[in-house]
Amino acid sequence: MPAAMRHDVDSLRAALPALDWTTDPQRLALLSRDFAWFSPILKAELEGKAADIAVRPRDEAELKQLVGECARRAIPLTLRGAATGNYGQCTPVQGGVLVDMGGLDRIVWQRGGVVRAQAGIRLAELERRVREPGYELRCMPSTFRVATLGGLFAGGFGGVGSITYGPIASPGNVLGVGALSVEAGPQVLELRGAEALALHHTWGTTGIVLEVELALAPAQTWIELVVVFDGSFDAALDFGDALAAAPGLPKRNVAALAWPVPGFIAKWERAFPPGHDAVLAVVAEAAEPAVRELAARFGGRVTHRAESAEAQRRNQTILEMCWNHSTLHALKADAGRTYLQCSFTAGRHLEQVRAVHGLFGRGGSGERGGSDESGGQAEVLMHVEFIRSLDGALICTALPLVRYTGELRLQEIIDGYRALGVRVNNPHHKHVEDGRFGGTLPPGAASAKRRLDPLGLLNPGKLRVWPIPG
Repeated sequence: MPAAMRHDVDSLRAALPALDWTTDPQRLALLSRDFAWFSPILKAELEGKAADIAVRPRDEAELKQLVGECARRAIPLTLRGAATGNYGQCTPVQGGVLVDMGGLDRIVWQRGGVVRAQAGIRLAELERRVREPGYELRCMPSTFRVATLGGLFAGGFGGVGSITYGPIASPGNVLGVGALSVEAGPQVLELRGAEALALHHTWGTTGIVLEVELALAPAQTWIELVVVFDGSFDAALDFGDALAAAPGLPKRNVAALAWPVPGFIAKWERAFPPGHDAVLAVVAEAAEPAVRELAARFGGRVTHRAESAEAQRRNQTILEMCWNHSTLHALKADAGRTYLQCSFTAGRHLEQVRAVHGLFGRGGSGERGGSDESGGQAEVLMHVEFIRSLDGALICTALPLVRYTGELRLQEIIDGYRALGVRVNNPHHKHVEDGRFGGTLPPGAASAKRRLDPLGLLNPGKLRVWPIPG
């Protein structure tokens, strides 16, 4: 073992020789990063940080043994799902043990429209299994093929399905969580309702999530449509909003992409003709004729249609073009971009989208996000996702693509959005408290941290303040 290790992982490994350990430096470097490279700021701040050792517990008993031994030695633990997050939540800031939760991947039970599963199960597998008796997940990210249930709960916000069921934290979506305390004698605690949500979006720093209990939705046959608009982004926005608001048209996702964002998606030129804005809509099969009529009313035309399950089997689903998958496509085509996460005000959301698009979304040519003198597109390119808010109101969120020229200009753009009443959750912060929580850990999350991680061993350094005052 390398002499430079900062923690006593040699004795830890010796105490638990039957566990599945990883010590190869290249493998550790890979396991210790996620998609934080979407942010040039986080990429620089987290550069070179990695676990001293990694382990993949095969079951809950092995995980308890590991946690107990780490607590006795004061060795940090960092939890990893599938590393599809964007904040460096699986990067061990102070080294220690990286815990791959992928071995805890069982469905514990399903009873009608409720399922309970271990944190390491992949969402695509969970969706496949719950569809057998006629249900489906209410919410899943665009990374559903590889993302895990625990990762979605601990690091996610919303996704496919949020147009109907709101974000993950909407009342009734998550019913309970089984959590493990980090101490010499680890305890399993059952958290229900609001108490369970205290562990939501805290990046695995406030407790170890073992199991998540979810409410499900009745399964539908979904149809994927690409609708394009030759003109202003206004028509795409208006159609997306009308579709999102239509109560009689079941839908699973509605996203609007301003040109040239659709052009970043490789090998889809037939669906995304140059200069056209696009709406990506996933609608119930029975609703398709009415959706097509609605699209035509706003001047849109359908350029692509597929049955969603078949599209997923063929790796050609538009679900992998929305949410932060759109960012991934863009960064592959233009490495000089980064992104923001924004939320608009119910009743003013279209007005606000148009305001920020007008302020930052024009290229130097002034036409269709055209080229500026340097040959690049507009400074900010708009990507909008329609969803229901926590209280059920129709709103939209955005993952705008920003030409990155430095932290100062990025902050100026954020300030410009906020001046128009737009909420910006800054994804370029490395601490849990910042970004979504605005600088302070919520009281429920702070209480959970004290209760479940009293030694502060869960990825120390990811919380800006520890011990937490009060």
